[in-house]
Amino acid sequence: MQISDVPDLAHTRPRPVHWLATATAMAAVMAGAGLLQPDAATANQTGSGTTTRTTPDAAPLPAPDTAAVDFPLECGGAKALVTKEATGDLDGDGRPETVAAARCDAGSGTPPSGVYVLTATKDAGAPRVVATLVDPADRQTVADLAIRDGLVRARLLGYSGPDVPGCCPDEEQNLTWRWQNGGFVQSDRSESRSV
Repeated sequence: MQISDVPDLAHTRPRPVHWLATATAMAAVMAGAGLLQPDAATANQTGSGTTTRTTPDAAPLPAPDTAAVDFPLECGGAKALVTKEATGDLDGDGRPETVAAARCDAGSGTPPSGVYVLTATKDAGAPRVVATLVDPADRQTVADLAIRDGLVRARLLGYSGPDVPGCCPDEEQNLTWRWQNGGFVQSDRSESRSV
């Protein structure tokens, strides 16, 4: 028989009292975590304008729904199709706006897109279009659309001339807009490049 160099560990076997002490300690930690909750957080985007803080009990204001809007598109009987959308408080009034890229649902081809800013009405009626950032007459397709740091950012695909097929845009443009002095101002930092 070989004698072990390890001391006898018989005293380390868990007994019901050990399990009870562990369960009691865990219950105390969980109860303490439930009582020590941080205050409700409020988030506001940086940018110009005033900000409005909501109380923890107030429900966040909903962004305008694109399904409830008649976009200013001439689709000749086809429906308008929203291809991209982003939401955020662009003017600092505490109410979110929706920026939507919409085009006619032609079924084939790549109809040009328009980019529109939607706002909710004060009487909770249907949202309305308050600004057109990209006109469909400019023959652009919206590849990406986002709201970050109070800016509307869009990556647009377009055409260098009328002879370029509609399937194959050959130019890319990155544009930004900011709410300033009661309107949207396109940033001077737009970059265009050939695709």
